[in-house]
Amino acid sequence: MAYWLFKSEPGTWSWQNQLAKGDEGEGWDGVRNHQAGNNMKAMQIGDLGFFYHSVNEKRIVGIVDVIKTWHLDPTDPTGRFGMVTVRAIKDMQKPVSLADIKTEPRLAGLALVRQSRLSVVPVSEEHWHLILAMGETRL
Repeated sequence: MAYWLFKSEPGTWSWQNQLAKGDEGEGWDGVRNHQAGNNMKAMQIGDLGFFYHSVNEKRIVGIVDVIKTWHLDPTDPTGRFGMVTVRAIKDMQKPVSLADIKTEPRLAGLALVRQSRLSVVPVSEEHWHLILAMGETRL
């Protein structure tokens, strides 16, 4: 199993929107960065991801799982970009802010910190468990 972080602007697609989709989940569409796209191509069913509200909130608010692997993104008229489908599985007990992440030295290598512009980034198993603990969340 691999771990990921999905960034979304809450005004465009929020954690509440994701929760409302239930077991059907939602395609993570609109990603046009090749590196983020390659991250999605590497995903497998059952992989877990943090749901991160970007822009003003800048915090991890929930956990999703991948329920459909990479497939073409219907919002891309060129047919070059794809998406995965994710389902909300759990709220973070305590949202973990970017400020909290940046003050934790053990998270200095986290892709969210190093590659802040990417919308989909990998999370190491060590970082995954540390962020879960910071968010007082158990799976």
